[in-house]
Amino acid sequence: MQNLRKASSILLCLTLTASMLAACSSTNNEEKNQPNTEAGTDTGKEDTGTEGVKKEGFPIVEEPLTLTMMSQDAGVADWNTMPVLQEMEKLSGMKFKFQLAPIDSFASKKNLVFASGDLPDVFYAADLKPAEQVTYGSQGVLIPLEKYIDEGYAPNIKKIFDDNPDIRKSFTTPDGHIYALPYIDLSAVWYRSPMWYNGKFLQALNVTELPKTTEELYSFLKRVKEEDPNGNGKKDEIPLTSVKLDDLRMYFFGFWGMYDEVIYADKEGKVHYSPQEEGYKGYLTFMNRLWNEELLDHETFSQTPDQKKAKGQNNQIGVFNDYFPYFTLGGEPSGDNPLMTPVASEITGSPVYGKHPGISANGTFAISSNNPNPEATMRWVDYLYGYEGSTLFNQGPENLLWKYKNKDAHEKEWLPVPGGGDREEYRGKITPNFGILTPGVNLSELNNGLRSDFDAWIDKENAAKLTPIGKAPFRNVYLTTEEQSEATALLSDLNTYVQQMEAKFVTGQEPLANWDKYVAQIKQMGGDRIAELYQGAYDR
Repeated sequence: MQNLRKASSILLCLTLTASMLAACSSTNNEEKNQPNTEAGTDTGKEDTGTEGVKKEGFPIVEEPLTLTMMSQDAGVADWNTMPVLQEMEKLSGMKFKFQLAPIDSFASKKNLVFASGDLPDVFYAADLKPAEQVTYGSQGVLIPLEKYIDEGYAPNIKKIFDDNPDIRKSFTTPDGHIYALPYIDLSAVWYRSPMWYNGKFLQALNVTELPKTTEELYSFLKRVKEEDPNGNGKKDEIPLTSVKLDDLRMYFFGFWGMYDEVIYADKEGKVHYSPQEEGYKGYLTFMNRLWNEELLDHETFSQTPDQKKAKGQNNQIGVFNDYFPYFTLGGEPSGDNPLMTPVASEITGSPVYGKHPGISANGTFAISSNNPNPEATMRWVDYLYGYEGSTLFNQGPENLLWKYKNKDAHEKEWLPVPGGGDREEYRGKITPNFGILTPGVNLSELNNGLRSDFDAWIDKENAAKLTPIGKAPFRNVYLTTEEQSEATALLSDLNTYVQQMEAKFVTGQEPLANWDKYVAQIKQMGGDRIAELYQGAYDR
């Protein structure tokens, strides 16, 4: 269970330096990256493509190959000693030198790398925005991947694309190329981590039916504040907490009929820029009401995630966001803390829920123009899009954390954690696929025999509360280079203004009587134009 907390952003800083470097090297790169169509040594049944690179079987290369890889790093363990990467090196014959950056600083380092032209061979867990793919792909910094997919170097990816043509379309840029690969999970429900109720508070307040409207939610939060549900005789309960509203915003937007924080398409396919919608005013009005009555944590705009968790483990929080409730409240996984049912507001058609689109919005893997062997690299990453590779990278090597009960049926069972302790924490020490969004696919058979009662409970909660009102907020689309340049400039200023004004409206520094003035400013800054640009891309 990966605890992924990815904030959505469309902001990208373009640099002249990268353009100049790419322009100077584009001709050579095109020649260097043309696939070698001459077959390699015949090895019987094995299909060999470019000399020294097998299209089937292991090892991938006849001679050892060392490449450089840039990635985010959760900081749990040394990638050079991770059993998963060591096993993959043995299988493939390919070794990587890792250029890692902490999650918080990865975006800055990535921008510097693109600007300098000192590129790694591979970008892994790269969080490549659509704008970055278009910009650096068109400049020749990132190479097109579709020819390697179609020429037999990525059979797993090819099958996924053939079975799901929309996935291929969603990652094809306006110039007809695929410059990055997504993470694929067609069964996913959560786009962001959801909201939960503290089950102990529900029990103390004798709540047997969860709120279904914003007024009922308000009444519940007021009871949390006034009726001492943690039973310590103090008024230290915090009805609703947050960290800068980033954790609850998207979930709460659904109460007012909106599917996403920035851009979403409604059920009729009309694209909206959320911060200027009437539903956004409803959201701000409600949050301001909670703030004024101290039902929303007054440390919302100053606290850290760890400080929020400390309040949860001290049994002070009534409603909160996290990937799983026990991450905040402590204890063991259980069904005692129910998933929040999205509530209806005065907006017709509410509530709605922005569910996972089935593929990552950003690219997780790309190959740079510096890479001396893109064919072998595609074979390497393609393994992660099949059952065996996905098992290795997500659950570790066989007989370490798990073993087969029935290999033919792909049925597994967990083994005791070496040395004891938490299985998820140990998993972070053996694989890079921990705390970051990585290339690959989530297949239903991966967890045969491994699912717990808690997993089954989560499925039931999702099916009852989210799936019936869920819709993917927006298809993964690409603007043209000119459109992206315009959108990036507009959103740079809009994002800053919206974030500042949200805090002011919620805390009352800016009265909601000034809503019309705010909307006029948004439109002047390009809110309508953003919707127009993305409507065009959506229609295409």
